[in-house]
Amino acid sequence: MTTDPLDYPFWLASRSAGVVAYLLLSASVLLSLAMATGLAPVRARANLRVLHERIGLLALAAIAAHGLLLLGDGWLNASLLDLLVPFTLDYRPLWTGLGVLAAYGAAGLALTHYVRRRVGAKRWRNAHRLIPVAWGLAAIHVIGAGTDAVSWWLRIILAATIAAGVVLIVQRGLAGIPMTQPAEREPARAGGGSAGTEPAPPEPAPARPEPPERKYAGELGLFR
Repeated sequence: MTTDPLDYPFWLASRSAGVVAYLLLSASVLLSLAMATGLAPVRARANLRVLHERIGLLALAAIAAHGLLLLGDGWLNASLLDLLVPFTLDYRPLWTGLGVLAAYGAAGLALTHYVRRRVGAKRWRNAHRLIPVAWGLAAIHVIGAGTDAVSWWLRIILAATIAAGVVLIVQRGLAGIPMTQPAEREPARAGGGSAGTEPAPPEPAPARPEPPERKYAGELGLFR
C-alpha cells in the first residue's frame, strides 16, 4: 500500500465508515443501558427510545457501508463472499471474522424490534439484551483489525466507550438484586401463638338477640 491517500480511497472510506459505525453502535448500546438502569429521566424516555432506534438504524447503515466499500479497494481485493462469510478474508482473518459476526449480531438482534409482537415481548427482551455482546465483538474487531487502533484518538474512544459500557452493564446486573432483605416478623406476644407467627385476632363477640317484641314488631312493619 502506497502513502498517497488518493491511491486507496475505498480503504479510507471504509475505515471512516467503520469508526462511525462503532461510535453509533456504542451510543445506541449505552443509551439503551442508561434507560434500563434508570439513569435516563422518566419524562424523556419516550423521546430517548425514538433516538435509540434511529441511532441503531444509522449504525447498521454505517456497518453495511464499512463492508461494501471494501469491495472497491484494489489492495485488499476482497470478494462479497469474503465479507459475508466470517474468517474467510485473507487480511487478519480472526479479527475481521469477529467483525462479521458482530455485524450479523447487531443487525439480527436490533431488527427483532420490528417483529417483537410476533415473537413475544419476553423473547424480544431476552434477544435484545444480547446486543452488548455484538457491541463487544465490534470493539474487539476495531482493536484487532482496525489500522487506526494505534492512534491515540481511537484509543481514547475505545477506552471511554468500553469503560462506560462495563459500568452500565454491572449496574444493570445489580439493579435486579434486592438491596434490602424483607423485614422479619415480630415474635408473638406472650400468650399469643407460636414463635415467629402473629397472634390470632380476637373473635368478635356474638351479637345480642333481639327482644321478641322488637322482632315481632319489625316483621309486622310496626317498628319505628
